[in-house]
Amino acid sequence: MKPIDKIIKALKGKYNLSMLGQFRSRYTPFQILISTVLSARAKDTTTVPLVKKLFQKYKTPKDFAKANIRDLEKEIYPIGFYRNKAKNIKELSKIILNKYKGTVPKDLNELLTLPGVGRKVANCVLVYAFNEAAIPVDIHVHRISNRIGLVKTKTPEETESKLTEIVPKRYWIDINEVFVTHGQNTCLPRNPNCPNCPINRYCNYYKTAYKK
Repeated sequence: MKPIDKIIKALKGKYNLSMLGQFRSRYTPFQILISTVLSARAKDTTTVPLVKKLFQKYKTPKDFAKANIRDLEKEIYPIGFYRNKAKNIKELSKIILNKYKGTVPKDLNELLTLPGVGRKVANCVLVYAFNEAAIPVDIHVHRISNRIGLVKTKTPEETESKLTEIVPKRYWIDINEVFVTHGQNTCLPRNPNCPNCPINRYCNYYKTAYKK
């Protein structure tokens, strides 16, 4: 069994983590939901400036529900699958406005009923909007969990399931931020910077790639 506590502590020690605080101080739970829907299959370098501009024009579920779909598409055009995302955002805004009286639900199963919301998006909302224990699994979390040897899975859904079994619940809220940051800076998809990795001593990939 990998020492989860030491892995989390080492990664927190290496990076200046601020994602949680920044999201909660800058955006409402609804805006965090919209941001996460838009971020699917998109780079942060594209998503972050786009949502900042977007929320200057549209701020609330009512704003998005009333938005002209073509105008919304133009606003999010740089994002992949922008037509589907515009449609989903408009529809989920109507649902939140009418069914939930403008308040984003805190329940995983209710979040999953919203258009364009899968498990990663729903779990991100729980973590970043509500500080609820959940493990959002994106490509970084999936890759790193398998590369280290925490899990041996083929899909993000399997990875989430396994991580919830082996990671103490007190660390769930940290997993996404520390692994995403690590995946963007050190544990890259190709040519990971293993010698400078703070958790290489716990990593199966490192032990294989750099064995003497």
